[in-house]
Amino acid sequence: MTAASIQHRLHSEVELLSPAGDWDCLRAAVENGADAVYFGLDCGHNARARAKNFSVDDLKPNMEFVHLRGVRGYVTLNTLVFPSELSDVEGLLDKILAAHVDAVLVQDIGLAQLIRMHCPSLAIHASTQMTLTSAESLAVVGQLGIQRVVLPRELSIDEIAQIHEQASIELEAFVHGALCVAYSGQCLTSESLGNRSANRGQCAQACRLPYELICDGQDVPTGDVRYLLSPQDLAAYDHVPQLIAAGVRSFKIEGRLKAPEYVASITRRYRQVIDATLAGHPASISFGEKQEMELTFSRGFSPGWLEGCDHKRLVPGLSSAKRGIHIGHVHEVRDRSVTIDLQGPLSAGDGIVFAGDRAAGTEVGGRVFQLFQRRKPVRQEVSHGRVEVTLTTDTKQLRTLYPGQQVWKTDDPKLTRALRKTYSSPDPIRRVNVTLRIQARTGDPLVIEGFADNGGRCQFRSSEPLPLATKHAATADLFQTQLRRLGGTVYTLTHVDAEISGEPLVPLSVLGKARRSIVSQLNASAVDRSADRNTQTSTLADLQQSIRHRASGEIASTDGPVALRVTVRSLGQLRAALDHPLEGIYVDFQDIRQYREAVATAHDRGQSIFLASPRIQKPGEMGIFRAMSRHHADGFLVRNLSGLQFCREHDIPFVADYSLNVANELTADFIMSHQAQRVTASYDLNRDQLLELVTAVPPHWLEMVIHQHMPMFHMEHCVFCALLSPGTNKHNCGRPCDVHQVELRDRIGMEHPLVADIGCRNTLFNATPQSAAEAVPMLLDRGVRNYRIEFLNEDDQHVAQTIHLYRQLLNGEVTGRQVWNQLKASNRVGVTRGTLEERRNELAIL
Repeated sequence: MTAASIQHRLHSEVELLSPAGDWDCLRAAVENGADAVYFGLDCGHNARARAKNFSVDDLKPNMEFVHLRGVRGYVTLNTLVFPSELSDVEGLLDKILAAHVDAVLVQDIGLAQLIRMHCPSLAIHASTQMTLTSAESLAVVGQLGIQRVVLPRELSIDEIAQIHEQASIELEAFVHGALCVAYSGQCLTSESLGNRSANRGQCAQACRLPYELICDGQDVPTGDVRYLLSPQDLAAYDHVPQLIAAGVRSFKIEGRLKAPEYVASITRRYRQVIDATLAGHPASISFGEKQEMELTFSRGFSPGWLEGCDHKRLVPGLSSAKRGIHIGHVHEVRDRSVTIDLQGPLSAGDGIVFAGDRAAGTEVGGRVFQLFQRRKPVRQEVSHGRVEVTLTTDTKQLRTLYPGQQVWKTDDPKLTRALRKTYSSPDPIRRVNVTLRIQARTGDPLVIEGFADNGGRCQFRSSEPLPLATKHAATADLFQTQLRRLGGTVYTLTHVDAEISGEPLVPLSVLGKARRSIVSQLNASAVDRSADRNTQTSTLADLQQSIRHRASGEIASTDGPVALRVTVRSLGQLRAALDHPLEGIYVDFQDIRQYREAVATAHDRGQSIFLASPRIQKPGEMGIFRAMSRHHADGFLVRNLSGLQFCREHDIPFVADYSLNVANELTADFIMSHQAQRVTASYDLNRDQLLELVTAVPPHWLEMVIHQHMPMFHMEHCVFCALLSPGTNKHNCGRPCDVHQVELRDRIGMEHPLVADIGCRNTLFNATPQSAAEAVPMLLDRGVRNYRIEFLNEDDQHVAQTIHLYRQLLNGEVTGRQVWNQLKASNRVGVTRGTLEERRNELAIL
């Protein structure tokens, strides 16, 4: 393949994907060069519930708008789906199919299974919420017919390249926008603190709040570094060439909650860089263009994880809010004005903010009312030197400012107006190229065939043959001049191939009619893609029936003995647990070398022991599973999709943990089909939803966690390295996690334990354990026989007491409320009923 042919293929394959939170954002994305847009619907099931979103009635006009312009449209269905919602989603899929949506983004494995069976022609893209971090995990979802995977943001370019080499599924990567500190799909913080599930589109952004660091029981001064879990924004414009080389085919911009000016600016700059790269030219963003991007929204730009882990660079911790561009510092404060030493552009009307603590309400900002230089009013933009400004701000607030304070420009009305012009014109700005082939022969009808870059096709044939011209015979210039009058449409005529025989006369009225017919046919064929759509082949009812049929062939009892298992996180907890009658123990240790002793200790006591896998498996990390298998435990507690395949291939018994997000019967069925012994219900289910799952799923498939510290943030970011080490990553940090106990104190004084795992990833656990004791009787009545307690840092006495109480509960010797009361009395931080409480606490954490 020649270099030219490679470039041509890449031009057709590489996609720029932009967010469309509302109609203005949709236009901004399309008019500024997006190849595709993604948007959510207001009926739910998308991961941006706080965005405006579109109605189902908007589906058809949205898709017509983008298809006319040669742009693809994707609908986000990227949340977990509960059993009672599956029927509604099935109906929604029919509407999505009828609107000719190009693909849907999906988090829920069960929903992906429903889509593939119900409407097999609809393309499925696995959302980043599915947490697919390796080629091994991609192979598992490939069984669902998924065509594209949106990779987690935590992957480096080298890791993406490794996945591309080993996997055949198309890869999509985020290149710009907000970074979550936790792995998408694995963050339970909003659910744990405020009953607002991120897996249901209700993230409350607890990562953007200030935290205090506690190490070995002592407060650690961090100075101005207070936002310990708030990453800077991703900006990968410098990495586009490497990402293309690594196999990324869709470049995704985050921002369905952002303004259309942001969408316009970021889209056009990445269009610029991608086009330059594909043309073989240097791809770069100028300083001024970078400032434009920062002004539309920025918490500070970084490459994220694309260059590998640099925990200090990723989270500077100085702020968590948009600040725009740095323009200087305060020189002097007067009664009604502020003198600034400028290092960046400033004009009257611009918005500015002075560095301060926004969370504490001490940040001062406003809009520049007047600008003076050498005591004279300045009407033009000033970019350097000393200037005096008056602000539309209370003068009392100005008195809190001080010399040396940093100044940021947050808004530029001139830029806003310029960006709005790119998408607010009544006439299309982005045009679609059209090629026409014309046959004009004396005595024959005029025949015109057309082809447009948006996929449109047309054919016009005049009703009468063309007469011989006595003068003004048809010419190629005539056709070019008359047929190019396509103003007001999305089309532009780029090429005319005219075959003229004899000297035919082509009346202008015929050409006018031809022009109207061409536009009408191109429009209709561009938006009508019904030929590409298959009818449904299976329904939800069929899938549910197959689950019942398969389960009926399994040996199970809903009135047999009740099994209680525990998860322990230290050898001390293991030994304490072994003193009590249990049906099994899971061990989850930070040091994999301790697994050998754990297995030997359990087997010496005649106890079954399963080893917990990491929640994340990246390229090159399958060795962890192989190392675990050498310890000859009785099985694995599997926490990622790679583990499903490994256990199946190596005939290792396993239980699927909560991190696989089993929220409905279809997901449970998919995982059980991989020979799981049981599946753990997702922590996103409240009491009612959990009972729905128990009704929909054979109860012997389920294992219920009835006591645990909720794992809130699960992060590639390492707080130990960022704040307790001079290093930048796991290779040079010195492993402070091995010797220090760390908690993060939130703004209400709760001290949440921070733990590192085998792969050096951090989990912040809720300080307060959650109990589902009061839900246990209902679960028992519905046939659930497998239960689990998860310990974190409890001492031997607490381990013993907790096991004893829950065993009594399962035996019917005490009530759930008695368990609740006793645990509350014995635990210094108390216990909450958590996500399984009967009446949901509507506390919002922001």
